[in-house]
Amino acid sequence: MAVRVDQELRESQGPRESQGPWSLEWLGEPGVPGQASGPGDLGGSAGPGGSGESVGFGAAARALGLKPHEFELAVQLGEVHTVTTGLGRRVACEELRRVTAAEGFPEALIARLRVVGTAEGAELLGISQGRLTRLARGGFFAPVRFYINRYRAVVWLYLASDLTEFADRQPELLSGRTPPGLSAALAAGEDWRAAKWRGRRIGQLLAQTEDPWERAAVLASVLGSVELASAVADPHERAYLRQLRPALVRMRPEAGAVRDIIDAVVTADDPREIRRYRAALASSLGDARRIRPVPRADAEVERPLADRAPVPGRPRSLWQKLTGRR
Repeated sequence: MAVRVDQELRESQGPRESQGPWSLEWLGEPGVPGQASGPGDLGGSAGPGGSGESVGFGAAARALGLKPHEFELAVQLGEVHTVTTGLGRRVACEELRRVTAAEGFPEALIARLRVVGTAEGAELLGISQGRLTRLARGGFFAPVRFYINRYRAVVWLYLASDLTEFADRQPELLSGRTPPGLSAALAAGEDWRAAKWRGRRIGQLLAQTEDPWERAAVLASVLGSVELASAVADPHERAYLRQLRPALVRMRPEAGAVRDIIDAVVTADDPREIRRYRAALASSLGDARRIRPVPRADAEVERPLADRAPVPGRPRSLWQKLTGRR
């Protein structure tokens, strides 16, 4: 496998292919931090956080024998570490050698990246689909991805390894009557799937940066406009956080019909969850302010949403459409 990796690294130094960056397979899949690199991206020197040569995500995925969405998940789960370079986030060649030299590669890695839906997950655990859904709604394990089907319903996906670990940890929940506490919570309408997914995604993004303002922007990304304005009074800071905050998911350009559904998934709505994120954001902002002040551009200070009017002839950005900004 080391020969294969070295061959991929040599090929990555060749001319760029005409093929553009790879795209996500499913609507609603989280985006890889930074720009995904095309299959023929040139290698280069790794910047802070890495050393030696590096390759783009496309070349790294091929070297590891992973499909694009599998490689994306590997980065999000920390199975493959990236480095920041002048060309964006890339993968150091030494990291590829580390991954391919691991015991059980590639089967063990692919097994850890296996994603299942409700039907396959229930079959894996030997339980009904209804029981698995109840356990997921109760927050016993977190979804790793989601997509919107043609009926505009959210379809949750889980790591197979998460389900088997849960089964080993709490086998009593796989059979018999549903615990009274869980039954009462479900009857009251509780559903922790979206909140669990948000928590997992925020944790992934926080692990990818040490910059205090970027970390604050990650925490702010799950708060709606009203909550963010309440949590961050300074309009300069709010504008800077909006500039820095990452996309929790990437959407296809034609995804307009389901943007409201995706927006509901990525935005915290439970008061307890909102309080936790606001408290974490306040702490992170305190750290950020002590290290450096927010840039104060001479441009117009961000005005309240109701006071802004669209610039004639200027189309709204995707994020503006998602958040209702003009």
